Amino acid sequence: MFKKLALSLATAGFVAGAATTASAKDIVEIAAGNEDFSTLVAAVQAAGLVEVLQGDGPFTVFAPTNAAFDALPPGTVESLLQPENKDKLVAVLTYHVVPGAIMYGDVQGGMVDATTVQGSTAKIDASYKGPKINQANIIAKDIEADNGVIHVIDAVILPPAN
Repeated sequence: MFKKLALSLATAGFVAGAATTASAKDIVEIAAGNEDFSTLVAAVQAAGLVEVLQGDGPFTVFAPTNAAFDALPPGTVESLLQPENKDKLVAVLTYHVVPGAIMYGDVQGGMVDATTVQGSTAKIDASYKGPKINQANIIAKDIEADNGVIHVIDAVILPPAN
């Protein structure tokens, strides 16, 4: 799976694990241009967050792959995509977004508590144990967009229960 993602990212002009620059594409355009993010893109659309993530930013997005969404308990994604669960979907998605552009080098060798757009804190671990955000591994980092940066993760991170 990771080889497929790395190949897919390389095909799209990215090098997994290395800083890259996407020419004049925003976060949503980059994600929409990669089949490994089709679930994420559908969720962003259902949540009404496309315009926000196409805004000026900068934003740091920890982008779960389709496989990350598939690893959730059966029926979770389908439930979140229902109109009556839009608030829950928005909370989950905005927990994956941090204001500002956080490059891997900004935290490399340490750990940072980052306040997400959702309002809760997520732990970015770029120490010798990392790179991770909470319990999700960062499997490709520093994919630059014209309005921020994307780090690809292998799990969906969930905000703490209120």
